[in-house]
Amino acid sequence: MDGDKVISMGPESGVSLPGIHNNEGRIMMKKVIFGSVLVLALVLMAGSFAQAGDHAYVGAKKCKMCHKVQFTSWQGTTHAKATEVAKASTDRKFDASCLKCHATNGDEALAGVQCEACHGPGADYKKMSVMKDQEKSIANGLNVPSQETCDACHIGDDHAHKVDFAKMINNKAAIHEFKNPPAK
Repeated sequence: MDGDKVISMGPESGVSLPGIHNNEGRIMMKKVIFGSVLVLALVLMAGSFAQAGDHAYVGAKKCKMCHKVQFTSWQGTTHAKATEVAKASTDRKFDASCLKCHATNGDEALAGVQCEACHGPGADYKKMSVMKDQEKSIANGLNVPSQETCDACHIGDDHAHKVDFAKMINNKAAIHEFKNPPAK
């Protein structure tokens, strides 16, 4: 170390290098850190909002675990058989566009008009702690069926006849039994 020179780079040395060794450098570093944290926070917030409206389907078999009576009665309905009926139809040629109404999520993975076609994708409201609280369930994607629910597919043309939700409530050929029947 006898021949090595030691150069002091602190503020007292008079040597000014870009970085954090002077006030300008410290201010710049703070701006970079603040900007990075802000961008990260915005990305995380945007991600959480995107997920909030993007509920996932779980399928009727998951619903069956708690709703056995409804599941069993649904299996005998025209809604349960909607995909197979559409495929067997001689009136119209079956294609992927039929699945918009003849399958739960628009593809054959969830064939038939299952629970979630009317009640909404259930991944976020299926937990018992959420399901026991209707407001919490609705906040997590539960749809309480109404005339508008039916109207999404039953548009009133020659193929998809219009239905009256209030009258269909007791039609066991079309709709499952209710644990707590909706008010008319």
